[in-house]
Amino acid sequence: MSEAARQAGGQQRAQERARPRRRECQPDGGARQMQVAPVPMGATGAEALKRVWQVLLRAFPDIHVAVEETITEGDKVVSRNTVTGTHRGEYQGLPPTGKTVTYNEIFIFRFTDGRITEIRGVVDVLAQLRRLGVFPS
Repeated sequence: MSEAARQAGGQQRAQERARPRRRECQPDGGARQMQVAPVPMGATGAEALKRVWQVLLRAFPDIHVAVEETITEGDKVVSRNTVTGTHRGEYQGLPPTGKTVTYNEIFIFRFTDGRITEIRGVVDVLAQLRRLGVFPS
């Protein structure tokens, strides 16, 4: 298989995986927890977050999340972040490119009895995949 065909196949898989997946789950406390993420998880709660970070750290070993702003109101905390990293491992079916990515994300965390019971997030996956060359800029 040529390198161009391999890259095209990786781009197609990345485009398919970039579609958000929505999961509703019950953490240990019984409260509803909702996660929306482009990263296939197959798990819930803390295990899901662990798997998301495993995927990200494998693909972007130098990943850095800079918290730009936080807002707290009632039982919720909102965090606006800028994420940077170098693509050095497989990600969303795309082989390593060596390219640096920068993208934004916003997460809303809801707490019950001092524990996170709900996470909602918006990650600019389009900007991320454009930087990796999956989509044109």
